[in-house]
Amino acid sequence: MNALSRRAFHRRVGVGMLSATVGATLARELGLTTASAAEKVSPAKLHFGPLEPLVALMEETPADKLLPIAVTKLKKGEESLHSLMRAAALANARQFGGGDYVGMHTLMAMKPAYLMAQQLPENRQPLAILKILHRNTSQIQSDNSDGQEMFGVEPVKDPTGTHSAMLNRAVEERNRRKAEEILAASAEASPEQAFNDLLQTVDEDLHVHNVVFAHRAWEALDLVGEQHALTMLRQSLRFRESCEGRKRQDKDAKRILLPKLIDEFGLMGFTPGNRQPSEGWVGELADTIFTGTPENSARAVASALKQGYDPKAIGQTITLAANQLVLRDVGRVRKNPNPDKEIGSTHGDSIGVHASDAANAWRKMAEAANPQNTIACLVLGAYQATYDRTGRGGKFLEWEPRPVAEQLASVKASDQKGLLSELDGVIREENQDMACAVTRKYGNLGFAEQPLLDILLKYAISEDGALHGEKYYLTTTTDFADTTKSRRWNHLVGLSRVTASEYGLKAQGYAESCDLLGIEA
Repeated sequence: MNALSRRAFHRRVGVGMLSATVGATLARELGLTTASAAEKVSPAKLHFGPLEPLVALMEETPADKLLPIAVTKLKKGEESLHSLMRAAALANARQFGGGDYVGMHTLMAMKPAYLMAQQLPENRQPLAILKILHRNTSQIQSDNSDGQEMFGVEPVKDPTGTHSAMLNRAVEERNRRKAEEILAASAEASPEQAFNDLLQTVDEDLHVHNVVFAHRAWEALDLVGEQHALTMLRQSLRFRESCEGRKRQDKDAKRILLPKLIDEFGLMGFTPGNRQPSEGWVGELADTIFTGTPENSARAVASALKQGYDPKAIGQTITLAANQLVLRDVGRVRKNPNPDKEIGSTHGDSIGVHASDAANAWRKMAEAANPQNTIACLVLGAYQATYDRTGRGGKFLEWEPRPVAEQLASVKASDQKGLLSELDGVIREENQDMACAVTRKYGNLGFAEQPLLDILLKYAISEDGALHGEKYYLTTTTDFADTTKSRRWNHLVGLSRVTASEYGLKAQGYAESCDLLGIEA
């Protein structure tokens, strides 16, 4: 899971050293230039240089023909899993530009799927990638991409004010072209500058997709390289601009509450500390965020920051609060137009999955951002976690978290092998409650997490997941890794529940991929 986690260090050092070694001309040909050099594009069609033939293949080949071609290229060594996913991400960005629901969710699944592939035996690694390639190209080939294509953009000349302030004004004016020109100017400085300027407008709207898409677009630089930072971040900006003007109850969080708390706790210009909390403190703040009001949760986090607590420790409390929505949810109470989302189901765009993805996005963006944006991300992340409990319906404070005592007592096995077999069985039975109970008992007994994760990974790849499976798998596994030992298993209990919920509908292209690779489904 950590193969790409040190993004900023490795991209900067690796690209810089190699560019210095091979020279500027060859570096450009190899795609090793920085964002400012690689994305000075005209308002013509975006062109991706040496990657263009493979990107075009992703766009122009019908999905049922793409998989055999991709497998052949892999077997011949002409392409790698990384190059295929890189081309898919660029094709998605060019065709949809953040403007298509399925396309956006497919882009957000790409880095998770790539990381999932790394955890598989070598002969099965392509399964996680081929699934996404099929979904991506199917959507590109549909009529939904018409009118969404993203073209080149020139950086704004002679800026009047800071880029972040200009960006906010352009979005408020619904002037997409101007906003993109401003972001292009920020990207000329550095990808990090563009990301921090983008956050200043992203955090104006707590729409779950607005928040999560910004995070996943930034993380996609691990796949495409920072020379394509503008292409990735423009998608998030375009989605944010499309949300401007919609009616929402959270509109005062950034413009009124956040400045109020920054003044109240003296956080303007403040650099967050590294004070490490006790496990009890983590639990108390997580409970405060889950049970409180959005404003009080935001205030509690602002206070914790002022007291010098490490932002990473604060971030885990927000994800623990959001996880309670997965554990306590009674499931869908009405029939969904999507036949895969049955009454009682909790996968896909459920309250808990959305809340967990948003909380994970806020804490990960806080880690990547400058100090002022770190503060904003954590304060607003706490606000949103509580708002998701209070503003989206459901009696979450009354509902008990799974597993309840009776469910835990009904788990039959007590040894590791038996528990893993029992978990696999209850997932296949789509028994969400027992999936939670088996996983909780497994964790309570202190068994290693990886064998259990291998089971959950298998189904995260084979099942459809209603566009959220890969993303939620990465959300929960990274939250597990970063959470205090006494509470970390809450995240895998949630993942087990969602896995049981989504079981039963195989991902499109999965069976064909198994046949092409000559492996058992």
